Amino acid sequence: MPHIELPNLPGIRGPMAFRPETSKPLNELVEVLLRHPNSLTQGERELIATYVSSQNNCHYCQSIHGAIAAAHLDDDEELVKSVKQDFHAASVSPKLKALLNIAGKVQQDGKNVTAEDVQAARNEGATDIEIHDTVLIAAAFCMYNRYVDGLATFQPQDPALYRERGKMVARNGYVAANLTNVVAPEPAELVSR
Repeated sequence: MPHIELPNLPGIRGPMAFRPETSKPLNELVEVLLRHPNSLTQGERELIATYVSSQNNCHYCQSIHGAIAAAHLDDDEELVKSVKQDFHAASVSPKLKALLNIAGKVQQDGKNVTAEDVQAARNEGATDIEIHDTVLIAAAFCMYNRYVDGLATFQPQDPALYRERGKMVARNGYVAANLTNVVAPEPAELVSR
């Protein structure tokens, strides 16, 4: 049960509907990081978000972003699982593995990222933009994960719900998918303590 009264929406959607003025910049940031044109595919960027969320043990974020990643990767849920379990053994490019290494270090403490980690990513072909965005995705998802879990949001367990929502977000984006959530909730929609 949420720590405060939130609209009866799963995960981050409840707090975003509760405080729409903060949801707008949060959605815009994730839209730029995960969907705007980039040399990393949308699927790769979603895998970074999923990996960080799994390391933070945020059920909602790792489930929804894993579903979005899978939707971008020909519904390859096994690949998403393997990245969460051991990205070193996953069937992803050496460049993405180097970037996931950086993301994992940011998740623990940004100061853990070394010049050697960055050089290893560059050696695999990572650009400065890709390194920058990996660090920002990891940092942002630490914030999103703590936002979701810090308010004890409702986090459904049914993978089918995440699959369905993941396909919609992959198709329409974050801003469009959450436009219906930025209106003030009616009292009947609130989840009480």
